[in-house]
Amino acid sequence: MAEAAESPGDPGTTSPRPLFAGLSDISISQDIPIEGEITIPVRSRSRESDSSTLNESVRNTIMRDLKAVGKKFMHVLYPRKSNTLLRDWDLWGPLILCVTLALMLQRGSVDGEKDGGPQFAEVFVIVWFGAVTITLNSKLLGGNISFFQSLCVLGYCILPLTVAMLVCRLVLLADPGPVNFMVRLFVVIVMFVWSIVASTAFLADSQPPNRKALAVYPVFLFYFVISWMILTFTPQ
Repeated sequence: MAEAAESPGDPGTTSPRPLFAGLSDISISQDIPIEGEITIPVRSRSRESDSSTLNESVRNTIMRDLKAVGKKFMHVLYPRKSNTLLRDWDLWGPLILCVTLALMLQRGSVDGEKDGGPQFAEVFVIVWFGAVTITLNSKLLGGNISFFQSLCVLGYCILPLTVAMLVCRLVLLADPGPVNFMVRLFVVIVMFVWSIVASTAFLADSQPPNRKALAVYPVFLFYFVISWMILTFTPQ
């Protein structure tokens, strides 16, 4: 008994089609290139080369860092509310200022037994230990500033006191007397206030409004101790 042939036009019957039956009908034109190359646009390459410092010479790197430190010094000398020290923080400036201040606070030894080493270590430890203590106090009070950002601001704001130390060294070259002391006292007080104003200008918005006094008080003590060391300095 012969089976009835199914007509292709019969809507009631459907024949299953292979899964990849239509792929044989697809042809690739000769005009469309098959092989290609992944390339980076010229502008993207130039921007990447400009922002990368891997191919930068050592001299350019040092000059770039020195310019960044100099700009931060200018921000401290002209204090205003800015986030420059907080955004682009570094510890090169505080290290330079700390070493310079410690070297200028060296007392000349009368006998050859003392070489002045403990004085350098004392100044170095006081500066960094004080800055770390103030930073921890700021974090405990709920400040929204990172550890190294606070160290950067406190270290850079020693610049006015370093200038005061340089002026006091020059004044001490003259004969000691009441006028000499009054000049040094005036310079130290002015630079002390300058350091306080500069540091609070950068750190003002990092503390809760109801705890700013608790955050500023350790800063006051920190710069007061350094100012007292500068004022009481004697060459021998």
